[in-house]
Amino acid sequence: MPTNRSARFYTKTTLTAGLTLFINIIAFAINSDQFEGKHFRGRGDIDYLQLLDIARRMLEPDPEFQNLPMLYIPDWNGFMEGPTWKAWWIQNSFGTTYCALPFLQEPYLTFLQNSQDLWFDQMGDGKREGGPGKIVAPDGSLCDCAAPGWVIYKQGDGRTDIHDWGFEFTAAGIIMQAELLLISRNSKAISRYLPMLERCANFIETRRDPKNNLFLVGPAANLLAPSFAGWKREDGSYDRAYLSGLSINYVAALDRLIELEKLAGFKDKVRLYTRRRNFARKGLRLLLTKEGYFIKSLDADGTKHGVFGASQYGYFEASPNHDAIAFRVVDDGQAKKIYEKIASIPGLRPYDFIIPNYPSLDDMYEKPEGLWAFGTWVNGGHWSTCEARMMLGYYRLGKFEDARRSMKRLLTFAQKFRMDNPLTKFGSDVYQPKEAINLCYDSFGPAAGLIRGLFEYLYSAEGMTILPHIPPTITELQQLDPVRFGKKKLYLSTSGSGQIASVMINGQRWKLFNKNSLFLPYDETPDTARIEIFFGNEKFGKLLSQKTLNLTAVEISALARDTPVAKDIPAELKALDERAKKIKALHEDLIAEGFEESYEASHLRLALTAIHTIHARRNLQAQGKLISLPEPSMSAANRSYLETAIKLCDGLERTLRSYENSTDSYKKRVYQIFLALTARRD
Repeated sequence: MPTNRSARFYTKTTLTAGLTLFINIIAFAINSDQFEGKHFRGRGDIDYLQLLDIARRMLEPDPEFQNLPMLYIPDWNGFMEGPTWKAWWIQNSFGTTYCALPFLQEPYLTFLQNSQDLWFDQMGDGKREGGPGKIVAPDGSLCDCAAPGWVIYKQGDGRTDIHDWGFEFTAAGIIMQAELLLISRNSKAISRYLPMLERCANFIETRRDPKNNLFLVGPAANLLAPSFAGWKREDGSYDRAYLSGLSINYVAALDRLIELEKLAGFKDKVRLYTRRRNFARKGLRLLLTKEGYFIKSLDADGTKHGVFGASQYGYFEASPNHDAIAFRVVDDGQAKKIYEKIASIPGLRPYDFIIPNYPSLDDMYEKPEGLWAFGTWVNGGHWSTCEARMMLGYYRLGKFEDARRSMKRLLTFAQKFRMDNPLTKFGSDVYQPKEAINLCYDSFGPAAGLIRGLFEYLYSAEGMTILPHIPPTITELQQLDPVRFGKKKLYLSTSGSGQIASVMINGQRWKLFNKNSLFLPYDETPDTARIEIFFGNEKFGKLLSQKTLNLTAVEISALARDTPVAKDIPAELKALDERAKKIKALHEDLIAEGFEESYEASHLRLALTAIHTIHARRNLQAQGKLISLPEPSMSAANRSYLETAIKLCDGLERTLRSYENSTDSYKKRVYQIFLALTARRD
């Protein structure tokens, strides 16, 4: 049996009758090392398997933990950064989105795309005005953040009058949108977004220095802005400098843009962006130290910022380095050198999470005090969007204990409903302590990274490369949720440890693998693929009996029939229960029309699940099986479940009503079904 506190608590709270759709019973046989979770099964390292299961649970309604649907907002039928941050940021969403994308199904995909459309629908075009103040961004420029009819093109905090455009924001935006398109392989969506991504790339190219293939940008053009001030001149002004993070993330962006151009069949564009990427890679050599890690920036006069231990600018800058590992901008040898440097500096991870820099920055345009003080904000405060990418680095290099510690640290915040960002005091405390509870999209980054890192998933025009990174302490693993690959669903299982010895797909031997990876050509991969990977001497061994997770129409009906255990149901919850009956009826009507896999049907299922989760949480509390939070945190936590369900229902109805005047035949039919049901109920 597990001995750590989080594992004991997890086991206790999951052994509850009537919650099998939310928390599968952890069935430990006597002296057995087998784990049975909702999303993961396996043998061996029970503690790690539990952490994986909790991490995945956080991406859907869950009665115990804060979860991703709590960030849904009906205003744009998508995600927001947080209850106190009602907009959508590039730098904050970057790590969480990238790591979660292979697992996100509908309606989460629609929610995410609607949020990212806030950037792309309002991207710079040389005419549109945005903030801060009234400025006109160049064509192809993305932004700091956006909401409907509102966009901030430059970093909106600090001395915005001297800020440059969001160049590294734009590179990160390309990565997220291109990755989404590569996974989905939707030709219609690629046709829509590819021209926008090309404009973004062309915007970044305007700052390429042909002499060295680096990119000259000014203050706050970096991703974790405004911690970059550029080159301070003798007169006290700030000029442009060569920014490592921009070059690294631009290479990662071009890697994905090239694959999209291949999918679209644009050979001339493939050649163009390949040439640009190769030049950008060549320039990276000028940003390396002798030890093999990246500096933060290079002034035009040759001064280096971010050489650890130097008398001036002698800090280590984490983001460009862990991003270079996470996105495979560097080879394995250099990735190891970068990690070794990170590991040699304890101050970079004082509370398990990576912080942006150590020691304090001495080249900001503000003094390191107040908000700018070391350990508080962009100067040494923790950002979970960065931790997500660091997690991918850990997995790539086999640093599984680092990943374990990171997820356990996240749980210390999650169990208190304090998933805030950034984290102050070097990652040990919340940014908004006066709020009853905290929640930000960034905060799901470590959890998303913990599960993506297992197999990494490299998507290309030709197919997908899977690189298993399974902790050797886990002797058998089954990932019960499907991984997206176009319209295909992949279910992965592993057995043994060491190098890959054999692979089977749907019971047939698969030959496209080597000792470290396997390749899945898109056209040769079954629509539903059960992939079994055997390591070491485990050649075609027998895995745990196969099992998958699929919320079917039958299970949806069961949700509506569950009898609440907790008494004194509040009026708002009773009203939601009545809405649940309508949701169930509409879901049945959509299934009858053959629309079970549609976005609308999945939104209905999510709303119904969110309502059921409220009852599940109340039942756990009635039985004393949840941690008791102090007031007003407990009331706020419970309230967040109710508000989530209400918003999901409201947003769904608003979306369906928006189809009234649609010319799209599918939307017209969905609206007719909705209208007929409404009339029937009225």
